[in-house]
Amino acid sequence: MSLTIVQKYGGTSVGDTTKIKNVANRIKSYYEAGKNVAVVVSAMGHTTDELVSLADQITDNPPKREMDMLLSTGEQVSVALLAMALESIGVPAVSFTGSQIKMMTDGNHSNAKIDSIDRTRIDKAFESKRVAIIAGFQGIDKEENITTLGRGGSDTTAVAIAAALGADECEIYTDVNGVYTTDPNKVPGAKMHKQITYEEMLELASLGAGVLHSRSVEMAMNYGVTIHVRSSFHREPGTLVVSEDKIMEKMKVSGVTVKSDQARITIPNVKDQPGIAAKLFSALSAKDVIVDVIVQSSPHDGINTISFTTAKKDVITAKPILEDIKKDMTSGEIEIDDSIAILSAVGVGMKSHVGVAAKMFQSLADAGINILMISTSEIKISCVIPQSKAQDGLKAIHSAFGLDQI
Repeated sequence: MSLTIVQKYGGTSVGDTTKIKNVANRIKSYYEAGKNVAVVVSAMGHTTDELVSLADQITDNPPKREMDMLLSTGEQVSVALLAMALESIGVPAVSFTGSQIKMMTDGNHSNAKIDSIDRTRIDKAFESKRVAIIAGFQGIDKEENITTLGRGGSDTTAVAIAAALGADECEIYTDVNGVYTTDPNKVPGAKMHKQITYEEMLELASLGAGVLHSRSVEMAMNYGVTIHVRSSFHREPGTLVVSEDKIMEKMKVSGVTVKSDQARITIPNVKDQPGIAAKLFSALSAKDVIVDVIVQSSPHDGINTISFTTAKKDVITAKPILEDIKKDMTSGEIEIDDSIAILSAVGVGMKSHVGVAAKMFQSLADAGINILMISTSEIKISCVIPQSKAQDGLKAIHSAFGLDQI
């Protein structure tokens, strides 16, 4: 029985016809080894940005349905060109749009969720010894409207197809070699992992590590799909993203990230009574304001303070919500600090090792960095620090846990 491999190539990997030909040659080596190959492709280079720009020239508020119709054309170009490139080097191939493989989604245009995939046409391609080339990022709803999957949509498409096919591996090709202990552009001593767990990758992705989108990692974890993050520019192995039970020795900390696009909102003199926090965060959620770190002080004389972080871009949305409910919550003035960063350490080894938080806090203290807020989970510690200290903090934590020596 032939092994089944799903591969995903992003926009940088298929940015021009030369790169598309290089991708075709890589696929050929898998095909000639007797593997069933399904390939998910993104739009070429900056195609999606260019399509968005065209829409902006037409209207300030394009309908989401029509934006999905427009943006889906980018991937359609890529799959057709890649299929042609494969045929030209003797590899039979057939391209499919999301609708042609019945990638069924809900009707949430621009951020649809996958409901099901009909593998029939992919299986027929395999039976006729052809490579199946599939447009990423898109599907159709029950009314047969084209939908797009939002950020990380092509990664999510690839993992979903791998799950539907029971593939042996889902290879995600990018412009980096694999998953690193931190951003190598910020810390030259960053090292690449050979393996990392779904849980760690999910946390790192949600914290801003741009290698994989959190939706694709969550889907892989739910369906047990092994992801292999690899470079599209060479043939060396990258990083396997697998279940925790497949990794023998868990590191205390496997990755460190920093997010500098954050703001801290502080609400002083909040009435200490049931329902206040629920009202605040329900109102923010209703307007799609994503909140990260939340700290509430212990009550004193019937009042306390609530602080939380959110993306800087969401502050404009949050302000009128806070002003609207301010009279029911507080007698104090709301404070907004957009000069903060969130520094996080992630590792499944935190579950079985003590002293991780103490070492992290001490390393920041030794670097002269004040901690403004702290948030923890089973495998993550996040500290809100001054943005001006973000780079120093990242290097200090990375070094403290020996990540430059793995």
